[in-house]
Parts: sequence; structure tokens; C-alpha cells
Amino acid sequence: MLTRRAAVSFLAGCLTLAASSLPVAAQTADKLKVVATFSILGDMVRNIGDERVEVATLVGPNGDAHVYSPTPADGRRLTEAKIVFTNGLKFEGWIDRLVKSSGTRAEKVEAAKGVKLLKGEEEGQGHGHDHGHGGSDPHAWQSIGNAKIYVANIRDALIAADEAGKATYQANAASYLKRLDEVEAEVKGLVAKIPPERRRIITSHDAFRYFEEAYGIDVVAPQGVSTESEASARDVARIIQQIKREKIAAVFVENVSDARLMERIAKETGATIGSRVYSDALSEPNGPAGTYIDMMRHNIRAFSTALSS
Repeated sequence: MLTRRAAVSFLAGCLTLAASSLPVAAQTADKLKVVATFSILGDMVRNIGDERVEVATLVGPNGDAHVYSPTPADGRRLTEAKIVFTNGLKFEGWIDRLVKSSGTRAEKVEAAKGVKLLKGEEEGQGHGHDHGHGGSDPHAWQSIGNAKIYVANIRDALIAADEAGKATYQANAASYLKRLDEVEAEVKGLVAKIPPERRRIITSHDAFRYFEEAYGIDVVAPQGVSTESEASARDVARIIQQIKREKIAAVFVENVSDARLMERIAKETGATIGSRVYSDALSEPNGPAGTYIDMMRHNIRAFSTALSS
């Protein structure tokens, strides 16, 4: 049997152990649970929320949000969340159904709200397809200027849900915006070094229209703004002719696209296939595009290397 002194000592030890574990448990329980629909958006939310936020991302690295099929686990994540961050612009065609079926009461926030929309090619700018995005190109994050709008929307939504974290969210957003300024300066600097007549590339699908508008590299794609559609033989033939006519130096395959079409185009035109680029999804964390900033830096370096040589 324990002596009275031993029993008191044992009880005190248990209380000390319990007390020491409370802050960790409380910290975990107090984190704001949010969901981001795809990896690029999830990375932005993590940068602004930091340790106050627990982020679940539905479409992970190298995943294609255009054709994603939600799982029962995704529904459970939504029911536990306080906020569901989406890109909007009809990028995630499945999200409204998932929200409804999950019964979540989470606040739904469109990160792209407020960006100046660009039309997809279905509006008479090229292929004439309808890719299900209502005429607008949803890939707004490809302009770093638009990414800054995403940051503001994320910051404001986190503050609305967690007023106590306002100062943290504001400081994190300000720091992240400075880093975005730095990478945008690098993008513009590298584009400026590319001879104007060589600022033309081919990519797998039409995800770089905002990049083109912001930074002055002409981008042509056989596939429309959604990877759900397939390029027609007419589209491919037109692009092959354009590459030969304009002497376009390089084609690029994205991490969410099938490489075979671009390999065929490169073979028939003699164009070089550049480094793999990232449009709709990040790479694995230890890859070349593990964060949004890494993605933008990787892509412009890949374009620059191919077009400057």
C-alpha cells in the first residue's frame, strides 16, 4: 500500500502531468478549422493562418481540380470546418454539390472575388469551345497581382471567424504580400531579358491567360481552360502550323496534363519540350513547386531558360 506521503506525492505528480498537457490540448482544440479546395489555395491559407489555423486541402499536390471526384472524407472535413475557401469562378465544378450534401454550416469564401476576369477562348478568342466555366477563365492566381487579392480575401475571412487572431492574420498577410512583391519583381525582370520576338510558348491547357496578360508572354494551348475537354484534331493542326510559322521555340507540359499530346506537337514541329511547369496544382512539398511562391518562381525560370537560349 502507498503511504500517505507517497499517495500525496503520486497525486501531485498526476496533477502536474495533467496541467502540463493542457496547453497543448487547448492549443489544438482552439485552432480554427478550415478547408481549402486545392493545393495552391491551401498554401496561401497556411501562410496567413499559420499556427492559429488547421487547414485541410481537398485536391492535393499534382491533383487536377477540374476533374476531381469528392470523397465521403471530404464531406466530413467540411462539416468540421468553420470556413471553406474556394477559388470560385466555377473552377471547382463539384464544390456546390459537396457543400450541399455535407450539410456543413461553414462560411464559404471565394478567394478570387474581386479580380478582373478574363474571358476563356470560348468567347471568340480562339478555339470556340465551351469548357464549363461560364465564359470566364478561372486561373486568376497565375497573376501575382491577383494573388494579392486572394490574400486580402483570406485574411479578412480569417479575421471575421477569429477576431482574437486579427493582429496575427494582418501581420502574416503583410509579410506574405512583401514576398509576393519580391517574386513578381523577379518574374518581370526575367521576362524583360527575353527577346520580345521570342516571348511565345505553348502549354498543355489554357491556364496561363492571366500570366500572359500580366507579364507579356504569349501563351497558346491546344486544350481550353478546363482539362475536362480534349483538343480537337483541328486545334492541334492549327497550333502545329502556328509553331512552324512563328518559330515558337518551346512547349511546356503541366503537372496536371497528359504529356503525350505535347510530345506529338514537339515531334512534328521540332520545338523543345521545356521543364515541367505547374498551373493548377503544386508539386509535392519537397518538389520544385511545393508552395505558390516556389511555383511562380519555377515557372518563370523554366520559361526564361527555354526562351532565352
